[in-house]
Amino acid sequence: MAEQFDVIVIGAGPAGYHAAIRAAQLGKKVACIDAALGKDGKPALGGTCLRVGCVPSKALLDSSRQFWNMHHLFGDHGISFKDAKIDIAAMVDRKDKIVKQFTGGIAMLFKANKITTYYGYAQLHPGNLVKVKQHEGGEIGLTAGNVILAAGSDSIELPFAKFDDSAIIDNAGALDMTEVPKRLGVIGAGVIGLELGSVWKRLGSEVIILEALPDFLAAADAEVAKTAAREFKKQGLDIRVGAKVSKTEVKGKGKTKEVHISYTDNEGEKTIVVDKLLVAVGRKAATRGLLAEGTGVQLDERGRIVVDEHCHTGVDGVWAIGDCVRGPMLAHKGFEEGIAVAELISGLPGHVNFDTIPWVIYTEPEIAWVGKNEQQLKAEGIPYKSGSFPFAAVARAVAMDEPAGFVKVLAHAETDRVLGLHLVGVGVSELVHEGVLTMEFSGAADDLARICHAHPTLSEAIHDAAMAVGKRAIHKAN
Repeated sequence: MAEQFDVIVIGAGPAGYHAAIRAAQLGKKVACIDAALGKDGKPALGGTCLRVGCVPSKALLDSSRQFWNMHHLFGDHGISFKDAKIDIAAMVDRKDKIVKQFTGGIAMLFKANKITTYYGYAQLHPGNLVKVKQHEGGEIGLTAGNVILAAGSDSIELPFAKFDDSAIIDNAGALDMTEVPKRLGVIGAGVIGLELGSVWKRLGSEVIILEALPDFLAAADAEVAKTAAREFKKQGLDIRVGAKVSKTEVKGKGKTKEVHISYTDNEGEKTIVVDKLLVAVGRKAATRGLLAEGTGVQLDERGRIVVDEHCHTGVDGVWAIGDCVRGPMLAHKGFEEGIAVAELISGLPGHVNFDTIPWVIYTEPEIAWVGKNEQQLKAEGIPYKSGSFPFAAVARAVAMDEPAGFVKVLAHAETDRVLGLHLVGVGVSELVHEGVLTMEFSGAADDLARICHAHPTLSEAIHDAAMAVGKRAIHKAN
């Protein structure tokens, strides 16, 4: 007989574990099922984000940045050294320890909240029955009044560039390379391609990024994208837009392996040869095998679970959240959906405001934004005014030897309500939340301009940009 729960969560990634913990906090009897294994072959909760995504990539970004700064910035501070080297194995080991700390932390939180955890592959059947093929063998059945599908996402594999875990790799492979490749090719100039490309460029690899779209970072504000592209070029990242890859071929064996890449751009057909190829063209919902026949849950043309604005599938007691549904594939979006659904199940007013979800790319400089950019406002015919301020005029940024980039505030031309905040520069992954908070409370640019910001801080760039919206900036000509 199937064991009965109040809530069953399939998937323990960012969306799933938040949903499970919040439901347990609200007094529900909760089970969570997850199939992922860590590098040691043991169950590892936390999903792609904690295991092979957000967290480990930031660990490598920080390590590689330290090494890069030693060679490019420390001299300006009067710091000198001889023969600095990087131990790749030690760097990766540090990353693995951080991952283990956080995946283990989720297991401890589940235990503290009395959440029953099952390790294996789950499939939803009609009547809210969940069958689990456990890693240790055997199949069990669970039932619940509410089932939350949080299956996450997988890397997209290209038909002409199949992953071989050796020469052609995905994001997980790029996090575990044992040595710096002399030449690294990357297909896709999105978040993953730029971040992991930056890691290995800083460590000495020649990095070529091929982007099929004609514009660099089309989702970002055009001025932000232009500034970021200029800084990446200074660092030696070779980013080629309008480059459509048509064929890859792996030649050689062992350490002599090479990947020959054929692509076309506006100049015609071209070929490059690299030692490793990272395919980073996005992710797809991991819904294959998740649904048995007859559940009534629908998938769209991209394999995502169809839900309404409250993450309900239309099937009584079945919800879906995170990367396997519509909306941006961002961990923090999944966080909020998981909490919202747990609260809705408990009769509370759970809600996620998609208009104030921040975006961050953790390159150097960092890129972040919330709300609409200038291209979108123009396309939608929304009257707006803008104010910007460069980090080169911010004392703290200059003292840190990080003067690149700027902050831009976009506000409605008539109401002054903040419509977007766009940033490129040092520490903007933290600064963007001033925009999130202001927009959540329907604040105006004038509100930001009248809030006292400590001096000297990076946040002063936001203050001055907000003042510039009203043409009263103190530290720049209006």
